Amino acid sequence: MKFKNPFSDLSKFELSLWLTSVFVIIGSFILSSGNGIASTIASLIGVTALIFIAKGYIIGQVLCVIFALLYGIISLHFKYYGEMITYIFMSAPAAIAAIISWLRHPYKDTKEVEISRLSKFKWIMMIPTTLAVTVLFYFLLDFLGNANLIISTISITTSFAASYLLFFRSPYYAVAYSSNDIVLIVLWILASIEDISYIPMIFCFIMFLANDIYGFVNWKRMQKRQKE
Repeated sequence: MKFKNPFSDLSKFELSLWLTSVFVIIGSFILSSGNGIASTIASLIGVTALIFIAKGYIIGQVLCVIFALLYGIISLHFKYYGEMITYIFMSAPAAIAAIISWLRHPYKDTKEVEISRLSKFKWIMMIPTTLAVTVLFYFLLDFLGNANLIISTISITTSFAASYLLFFRSPYYAVAYSSNDIVLIVLWILASIEDISYIPMIFCFIMFLANDIYGFVNWKRMQKRQKE
């Protein structure tokens, strides 16, 4: 089977968005005096994952697993236990589950996943499930002495909702992730005040926000095209 470069499937806009994300993240690394190499590598993997998720490609989920593990390690170093637990024990397994789900639901014989419309039952079930996870993690993080407890708890809420929606192949995953990006921008600004090496993480999630906004727009476009 001949290997095809997945970047060749990106439109001019998608390639421009990805390259802009890469340049911004590398630029932030340079501005932070070359500190935060691990944060920079994780950020580059993350924005690459998002551009392919925006296209509905499984490779995006594979890269998400790698990003989740790296980001969890970085978060542990700054005592953001909530982020570490969320990404290593929730986001990474959720991405693996999503890979299986997406493999089972391709759109015809393309690389694209089949977009789904959530039933009322799934929407209703998301509310108590997300609430239960939020309460559980709040007390767990409080016990662990997590830095910036409230913001970290909100991050868990939005991250879990996004993983839930992404597993069920809903375009609204991007809305939840966009909310999560905003929370994480605040979280890493607070971290960077104490340690400049975390500046790349701020720009990482700024570009994540741009990619997630595009992801929502493109998934709605894909949903309409698939329906037709």
